[in-house]
Amino acid sequence: MKKTLLILLLFNFNFCFSQALVDKIKLSDCAIELTKQNVTYDPSYFSIDYPNGDVPSDKGVCTDVIIRAYRKKGIDLQKEVHVDMKSNFSVYPKIWGLKKTDKNIDHRRVPNLMTYFKRKGAEKLISKKAKDYLPGDIVCWSLGGGLTHIGIVVDKKSEDGKRNLIVHNIGSGQVLEDCLFDYKIIGHYRYEK
Repeated sequence: MKKTLLILLLFNFNFCFSQALVDKIKLSDCAIELTKQNVTYDPSYFSIDYPNGDVPSDKGVCTDVIIRAYRKKGIDLQKEVHVDMKSNFSVYPKIWGLKKTDKNIDHRRVPNLMTYFKRKGAEKLISKKAKDYLPGDIVCWSLGGGLTHIGIVVDKKSEDGKRNLIVHNIGSGQVLEDCLFDYKIIGHYRYEK
């Protein structure tokens, strides 16, 4: 009995210790790590596993940067968004004409992520001051013509030292760029679970 109890205590300690390590990982570091992966921009619809599903690792779009970075922190946005959408479908955008949730794609759409982050109380001030955008923040932009984009603020600075850089995928793969104010900012979020 004592041996079983000891094993359970050790297992619980290891799990808690492992979870504590995951919690300390910075989203900024997770995003920067993604830039080392060769990814081709591919907006195709994919049928993926659920939960923890992902498109092929060499493919992706801007939202996949967010999803993959959070997944490195142990947060599955596919599941989180799906569960919230399923319970609150009416508050999510109807841009795509859906009548029900789709766990393969819902989390891969910028307006859905914006809605999810806002619903979770993660919305921050939109400003033109670089100091307001901290490492780990999520920024969404309007590219015009109804197109939206999303990226992660990281703890690396622009050449002039005035802005934090962004990890995003706007067509050239998962890259690190100085583009915070290149487009109209329509969303700013700081989401930790």
